[in-house]
Amino acid sequence: MKSPGLFSDIGRKAKVVFPVVCDRKVTLSTVSASGVGITSTAVKKGLYYLDMSSEYKHKNTLISVKVDTESNVSATLILSKALPSTKLAISVKLPDCNARKISTAFKVSEHLPYRKLAVSVKLPDDPIRLKLHYFHENATFATVVCMKPSPVVEFSGTIGVKGLAFGAECRYDAARGKFRKYRAAISMASKYYDAALIMADKGDTIKVYSLCHFDNKQKASAVVEITRKLSKKENKLTVGGLYTAGAGWLYGRLINRENLAALLQLEVKPKSHLMISSEFDMKALDRPPKIGLALALIP
Repeated sequence: MKSPGLFSDIGRKAKVVFPVVCDRKVTLSTVSASGVGITSTAVKKGLYYLDMSSEYKHKNTLISVKVDTESNVSATLILSKALPSTKLAISVKLPDCNARKISTAFKVSEHLPYRKLAVSVKLPDDPIRLKLHYFHENATFATVVCMKPSPVVEFSGTIGVKGLAFGAECRYDAARGKFRKYRAAISMASKYYDAALIMADKGDTIKVYSLCHFDNKQKASAVVEITRKLSKKENKLTVGGLYTAGAGWLYGRLINRENLAALLQLEVKPKSHLMISSEFDMKALDRPPKIGLALALIP
């Protein structure tokens, strides 16, 4: 069944998400015959920072341990489907281990016809959360209820047909007895483009996203993001482009004619990638550009 999608999905494809890595980073991963995976990561941030993680997965159980150069040790145990549609995660971090540092997360998720219900709780700090999603051919509805420290309810809904959707979202604070958040949006999508207009901050902020594909295989794409702050009369323009060739791709981005960045990813071997990034401040021509290098090797 096709539906307009959730309100949080409006404009997601067209949003400029460009993780420029301006640090030197090397990642090595391996998996033994018994199913134990080991990953080592070294990052150059002033002094070198190194961490090593290991995980073991057996059926519905996952055990993960991570150690870094700052003598921090963290361990996580995840039990999936211990009961029908449930997930339990317990994590602890040393040397700061005490009753308040042990995190326990419990989640129940049930998929029903046209509906998805999820209840989650993370102790001791996070509140109990209740999520309900309802999907229909021409409409979707979502609500999130947080029970602590005071009840907060978020409502969102979208209506539309193929290629066109309207949506709205609001948040109600039970302690104050009033609505604190309003957002509205409209989106249009097809095989060759994805565009959205979002009004946030009670209409004070207007965002426009646009993604355009230039071929059927979506190898070449262009992205534009425009943000207008009415109260401050501020504008922000971001343009970007993406070109994919096999397992490699090249991405470029320019923000307000000030910040220029590029990211190149190459596949050196199956499942192993080399990423080269650069970021340049066009208003500070005397400064050298930032150069980043990341290498991920997986056997």
